[in-house]
Amino acid sequence: NYDKNQRAAYLCEMETVLLCVGKTADKNDALQIESYKKRINRYISFDIIFVLQQKNSKKNKVDFIQTKEEERLVEKLRPTDKIILLDEKGIQFDSVGFANKLEKLEHQGFKRLVFIIGGPYGFSTVFKNQFTDHFALSKMTFSHQMIRLFFCEQLYRAHTILNNHPYHNT
Repeated sequence: NYDKNQRAAYLCEMETVLLCVGKTADKNDALQIESYKKRINRYISFDIIFVLQQKNSKKNKVDFIQTKEEERLVEKLRPTDKIILLDEKGIQFDSVGFANKLEKLEHQGFKRLVFIIGGPYGFSTVFKNQFTDHFALSKMTFSHQMIRLFFCEQLYRAHTILNNHPYHNT
């Protein structure tokens, strides 16, 4: 554990990114996500990057759609990024466990910590196998749109936990 000043020094050097396929469709969700983004930025440098969602049509098979979306995601990645896929089959944490995992990741010297949410069809097996870290927010399946809001809330909650803010107890 680091004191608040040491933690702040580490965090000012690292950016946390949520990389998503497609814009957030629901305006209310988008407003809530933006609200959490502002709150998160009180603690860390946080941004959300969107890549174009592949249009679905009768001729486009799931693997084609996944491949196109994954190519767009990879274009946004840097060689020095620490990448974590948000995937329903990934490791699950409670909120305190997630906060502790984040703290460990934040102190490993990465320039960017990138969490990726796939499109409606998720990730291909080939894409998943390129990355060792997969986190799940629940055993339940949620839309890729909703997971953005849930993730932002949990990222904010994690940083309030790490900073002894009472939000987690509300």
